[in-house]
Amino acid sequence: MTEREPLSIYLHWPFCGSKCPYCDFNSHVRPFVEERRWVEATIRALDYWHARYPGRRIETVFWGGGTPSLMAPASVERVLSHIAKRWPVAQNCEITMEANPTTHEAARFNGFREAGVNRLSLGVQSFQQNALDFLGRTYTVEDAERALIHIAKTFPRYSFDLIYALPGQAVSAWETELSHALSFATGHLSLYQLTFEPGTRFYQWLQSGRISSLDDDTAADLYELTVERLAEKRLNPYEISNFARPHEECRHNVVYWTGGDWIGVGPGAHGRIGQAPHRLATSEWRSPEKWLAMVEQKGQGCEAAEELTAEETAEELVLTGLRLTSGIDRKSFKRVGGQPLDDWLPSERIGMLAAQGLALSDARGLRLTGRGRQLLDAATSFLLAGR
Repeated sequence: MTEREPLSIYLHWPFCGSKCPYCDFNSHVRPFVEERRWVEATIRALDYWHARYPGRRIETVFWGGGTPSLMAPASVERVLSHIAKRWPVAQNCEITMEANPTTHEAARFNGFREAGVNRLSLGVQSFQQNALDFLGRTYTVEDAERALIHIAKTFPRYSFDLIYALPGQAVSAWETELSHALSFATGHLSLYQLTFEPGTRFYQWLQSGRISSLDDDTAADLYELTVERLAEKRLNPYEISNFARPHEECRHNVVYWTGGDWIGVGPGAHGRIGQAPHRLATSEWRSPEKWLAMVEQKGQGCEAAEELTAEETAEELVLTGLRLTSGIDRKSFKRVGGQPLDDWLPSERIGMLAAQGLALSDARGLRLTGRGRQLLDAATSFLLAGR
């Protein structure tokens, strides 16, 4: 790997003020967090990865969680400054932080901007108070609106998240909420259909019959409405759940979906570096206490680092690439996967999807149509089953 080749960094802050009933992320509620200790551990873990990949040009940094905006701006500045001391950082490096309206204070958010954060992602989730209460959010619609107004004045780029396809949600109600959301949206918006993940309270409630999922037909109608309404504001889907105006895509997430290189630092963080047949998959200790202890004892929190097989790398490229509206780029697939796309995916299955109007294959690559992306899981499973 040559020096100054692009590299991204994902930082995971695992702590939240409360655990939402739909959340299956590696987030934890603790009565007290020794923030300085965690910052020093993060810096030490970064040094571990720097020793292995020095000289790489940092193109994006993403601080997720959890709720990283619970940190003090001085802590954020300390870590970002350390990254800049260790690696060359691209002049236009995208530095994103996730935040919640509950952590919104003008001074704090101004401090994050001064610390170097140039893109904020706010977890709004809904502009309906009854939906916020159902989703376990601990703020009001007015809190979210005030946070968005301030963020728009503070950060050059920002995004916010909404969750839809809630139990019993009507198309008309979602259309009203979308219209309200678009009065705040500028360059980017993330819209996620509610899913019921094992281990969450919502999953338990679903299994017990306490709640029920929205029917597939209505969920599809909501998605079609979403695409149509956002297109009117030039916010087009570049990924199944993410919409942006031209050049406003989240560059960090695109690294994941296109087989780029990134290191993951923090409890449960994952990383991918290199090309098949030597593409390295890394994972950090999931337990916050275990991760912290390992970093302090051994200087790193990596639980596993193993080379993916060419088969595993290619499968990942298909699973992530087909999430994108642009699909899988043939040249990138061959560079990262080590083999031509047409040698790996069965052409007859691609042809069957194309004949049904679900996929398009050309000299540039393979992508799903709008209808195909609505059937993303089924389409990718069909393609991979032919292997």
